[in-house]
Amino acid sequence: MEIKKILNNNVVISVNECNQEIVVMGRGLAFQKKVGETFDSAKVEKTFILETQGISEKLARLLRDTSELYLNIASKIMDYAQSQLPYKLDEYLYVALTDHLSFAISRYKQGIHLKNPLQWEIRKYYKQEYHIAQKALEIIETETTIALGEDEAASIALHLVNSQLSGENMAAAVQITEMVNTILNIVKYHFKMELDENSVNYERFLTHLRFFAVRFSRKEKLDETVDHFFFEQIKLKYPKAYACTEKIGAYLNNQFNWELTKDEEIYLTVHIHRVTNRQKMKETSE
Repeated sequence: MEIKKILNNNVVISVNECNQEIVVMGRGLAFQKKVGETFDSAKVEKTFILETQGISEKLARLLRDTSELYLNIASKIMDYAQSQLPYKLDEYLYVALTDHLSFAISRYKQGIHLKNPLQWEIRKYYKQEYHIAQKALEIIETETTIALGEDEAASIALHLVNSQLSGENMAAAVQITEMVNTILNIVKYHFKMELDENSVNYERFLTHLRFFAVRFSRKEKLDETVDHFFFEQIKLKYPKAYACTEKIGAYLNNQFNWELTKDEEIYLTVHIHRVTNRQKMKETSE
């Protein structure tokens, strides 16, 4: 393949047979090479497609100030994460992770340790991503002998969560985490009970809240498909759960000027009823 751009001696931009721009990595791949020349395919260690316009420019800027070590660590973390997660990681994660690792290790060497204020929530609500981030800390320590703390695991996990949002900024991931946490607290305070975090209903409710928060961050609402009669029946059947949904609606309206649709109210009401009613039944039987 032909070299379209040289990022450093080990990384080049090329184009594959489908005319897609790709980043190609390999030790000494571009050594004594020029744009327009071909490179030895036997030296290629990693290739990934740049589907989003402008990623190669961001990567080039990053490489000018970042050690190749962080590129390799980010690549290993992404490979492991992708093998564990059911969703496709956004390619920008490679750039974001490389940049984050460089900054985090630089801070560590200067004796600066930043707390992640969402560490507890991230560990609790994004268990799979947090587990992967803990593995990432092991990879970092193996490659650098530097042992970063749990706050950094939370930050890496948040990058993985953000990648699920396909290119949206980190602020969106933070907002989503905070929104999920607030809604869960509203439910707990409304029913004056702790929720069974190991139950299937809790996991279903948490998944629903995550997707709801993602839709909110993208300003996407469910289409109104429910008829008025069914909506009224749900309100009558689950009055306590619906009252809780109204509190959630008031929070979203006051905080974000966001109105729940009737479909969203129904989904929330049914999930809230399940997660709280089953919990009450369990407590009564004990």
